[in-house]
Amino acid sequence: MSKSTKQKNTLVIHDLFQIKGGGERLVSILCQQLGADLLTGHIGQQTFQLDQLLGHVTDLNAMGNISGIKTWRLARAFKHHTPQSNHQNVIYSGVAAPLAIKHHLQAQNIFYCHTPPRFVYDKRDHYQKQLNFLKKPVFKTLINWFQPQYEQAVSQMDHVLTNSKYVQNRIKKHLNIESTVVYPPCDTESFKWRSDGDYFLSLARHDTLKRIDVIIEAFKAMPDKKLVVASGGEMTAELKQAAAGYDNIVFTGWLSDVSLLKLLGECLATIYIPEDEDFGMSPVESMSAGKAVLCSDHGGLLESVIHGETGFHIDNNNLKSSLIEQVKQFNSNQAQAMRTACEQRAASFDTQHFMDNFKKFL
Repeated sequence: MSKSTKQKNTLVIHDLFQIKGGGERLVSILCQQLGADLLTGHIGQQTFQLDQLLGHVTDLNAMGNISGIKTWRLARAFKHHTPQSNHQNVIYSGVAAPLAIKHHLQAQNIFYCHTPPRFVYDKRDHYQKQLNFLKKPVFKTLINWFQPQYEQAVSQMDHVLTNSKYVQNRIKKHLNIESTVVYPPCDTESFKWRSDGDYFLSLARHDTLKRIDVIIEAFKAMPDKKLVVASGGEMTAELKQAAAGYDNIVFTGWLSDVSLLKLLGECLATIYIPEDEDFGMSPVESMSAGKAVLCSDHGGLLESVIHGETGFHIDNNNLKSSLIEQVKQFNSNQAQAMRTACEQRAASFDTQHFMDNFKKFL
């Protein structure tokens, strides 16, 4: 199949490229592997390089600075965009992207649902509690406007795919739709073991649900254990303040791919303890580098990290104390003993496995 034919064949629509997250990486891989065109609501400065993609890239420049307004602007942008050409397959990724389906009803429409929007469904109270009394009515209005359109769009999809059995159950619960699990891709050729260093590594984005604050509090109680906190986000300043004065806790900020691969390849183990994680690519990338993962004991992580073989599940009911106990017990001998199992486990999430499973729906 020629490059031009591939481009006309498939379009991928993704909410926005703001960071180097798992969803963004998945969409980039889809576009690369399928030679697909890409339509997105925004392309920021801290995300993947998209100029290497084979297909045409369209940026709707619909980003808003306020979270609720951002969702509204993205949804409106996808609803009102003007398609440049007809595509045989249209793949949707994100929260607002499915609303573009009204322009592509002639195509085969495939929705890769990372999660039903949590601000609408299971995490509505969590987000609402963070708002002042002026913003709460706006939040409610947004949900009342967005939810019926989202549900209608998803119901029109020919196929709904998702990243874990955990999210599959949530799709059934909230949307009453059957979906198929196609685990996200990991570039196992890139993430490699280099050495067993003397530090634990956190790669998670800095927001409340990732619970990096708990990791920091744990390491404040273990001044002889080293923690490196990579990545960034809205909580970075707060987290740095919490760690102030503790020399065993270091922040790197956002890293280049080269620096990230080195940091991961040389750590002792990684820590990833988010609340209700849908799937989580960081643990898979960690295992690909031969590194064990100390992770949450619920959500999609139960489907990737095997307790006692490729890492350890931290007790959610005693999160800080359980994490401290596990960090104190973990050593280089354990790291070496788990290395091969980690690498083998990550191989089952390889990019080729992902593409083979995804292409069954094209």
